[in-house]
Amino acid sequence: MGQTARTGPEAGALTEVVDGVYAWVQPDGTWWVNNAGAVTGEDGLLVVDTCATETRTRRFLGALAAATAGAPPRWAVNTHQHGDHTYGNSLLPDSTVLIGQTGMRAALDADPLFENPPPVWEPAPDWGGVTRRLPSVTFDRELTLHLGGRRVDLRHPGYAAHTVGDVVAWLPEERVLFTGDLLFHGLTPLLLMGSLDGALRSLDWVRSFAPDHVVPGHGPVVGGSGLDAVLAEHERYYRFVLDTAKRAVREGRTPLEAAYAADLGEFGAWADPERIVMNLHRARADLIGEPLDLDLALGDAVEWNGGPMPTSV
Repeated sequence: MGQTARTGPEAGALTEVVDGVYAWVQPDGTWWVNNAGAVTGEDGLLVVDTCATETRTRRFLGALAAATAGAPPRWAVNTHQHGDHTYGNSLLPDSTVLIGQTGMRAALDADPLFENPPPVWEPAPDWGGVTRRLPSVTFDRELTLHLGGRRVDLRHPGYAAHTVGDVVAWLPEERVLFTGDLLFHGLTPLLLMGSLDGALRSLDWVRSFAPDHVVPGHGPVVGGSGLDAVLAEHERYYRFVLDTAKRAVREGRTPLEAAYAADLGEFGAWADPERIVMNLHRARADLIGEPLDLDLALGDAVEWNGGPMPTSV
């Protein structure tokens, strides 16, 4: 089966997690192939994230309209600024109130990839007929939406993790948690624009919700009984990155040199293993207190990978 067959826009599917709460899962969760979702209520529909391209977002919104008798989205929230979760924002109705964390809005406003995607992915992403749309409502730590008898808590952990502006959407009565990219289920997490220390801290924070159903930013939906195993995988990977980065700093090796020498072990079977290079750049920058060189990190990932990363947008 080819890459496009596994990850193309037609592969996405809408699942009703609990009554009136939906997950849009796009296999196999690789570059630019995200999850999204929605929550219905008597007072309206909340959309959780959009997708990277016009085609993907229209498929998601079309499936959602079919499942909800065409209910227009009254609100939408972006879990973070990355384009796979935000570039489709402009396809929401003009009347939809778009919500995001304060730092997330600023980061999306400054995002250089929308107009000029670097030659890291091949073929070059074609976003289609979308324009940059920023949240019109922002918050710092928490905001609660009441959808007519259904409560949705939007929460920020209080520190950078996957990005500076990560938000989860939590339904306390239904015990459903949308984590955005704080969780990558079954594929390599990415920390390039966040913090390794914060990502580690966020695992206990996610666990503290004690959800029955978890919709990760990428990968299959997780049942409550399986969450501890997913969190443990993340912790092992993050500590592997941290230990590798510390050793490289002590020995004077670059992140690329450290990545070449690293044995990925159990993580080698995960999709997008080249993210080890980017994550080592992030860890090194945090350890030595210097700004991250984004262009160098992306270029090193291409070199380690032996060429650009494929993408099916």
